[in-house]
Amino acid sequence: MTNSRSTIFFTLLLITLFLLSPPAFGDSNNNNNAFLTYTCSSYDNYTANTPYANNLKQALYQLTSTAPPSGFGLTSVGDDLQNQVNALALCRGDVSPTDCKTCIQVASNEIQQQCLNKKGGSIWYDFCFLKYSNIKFFGKIDNGFRLYMWNVQEAENPTVFNEQVKNLLTSLVEQVEVTPKLYVIGEKENEGSKKLYGLVQCTRDLSTAACKKCLTDAVAELPRCCDAKIGGRVIGGSCNFRYEIYPIVDAQK
Repeated sequence: MTNSRSTIFFTLLLITLFLLSPPAFGDSNNNNNAFLTYTCSSYDNYTANTPYANNLKQALYQLTSTAPPSGFGLTSVGDDLQNQVNALALCRGDVSPTDCKTCIQVASNEIQQQCLNKKGGSIWYDFCFLKYSNIKFFGKIDNGFRLYMWNVQEAENPTVFNEQVKNLLTSLVEQVEVTPKLYVIGEKENEGSKKLYGLVQCTRDLSTAACKKCLTDAVAELPRCCDAKIGGRVIGGSCNFRYEIYPIVDAQK
């Protein structure tokens, strides 16, 4: 896909999300495992009952078992490189193993429908992220897709608020290097008695240095993504961040 086609698709996707689902994004009910988006990352096709199709089903099945206990799993299925399937699943750091497994199962079923017969795809929910490909991507920062989401409401003092958001997320990115799960949550005093809450996370196939770079690049998108918005997030294939003026996860309550 060319850069111009990617930009057009990305713009249309943002417009669709903005028109159809802004109320859901502002919902502070953290028990709602909302669907966020998906992308099919390969033009290569496979057909039913072929080695690739069978390897894909096995890889996704393995992830439903291996990922939930720790919140992360990756697998490669198939000795033949032409038909090898590489896949990973990541659950948000606070999600229980039970909810993690349920989310991965739902994601596995949905991505096979949305990316029917495609050899690569990614899907995001609030609780989990799942990705598969015929190309071995482990350990590499995925900059192929980035989604911006934001709360339509704007801060009363945009300049001060933007600086507070940047400071919070930057401090969380600094902490991620010493966190085994590559997942950090935090909060910061906002104007008056209000608080600002943040979350950063990477897929655990990345090194700590690569995770920090991925998140630093994502946070640099704040002016483009979420200028003066009271809530926002950037979601990618290797890392994501989110900030809100209400607790994002139960641990922040």
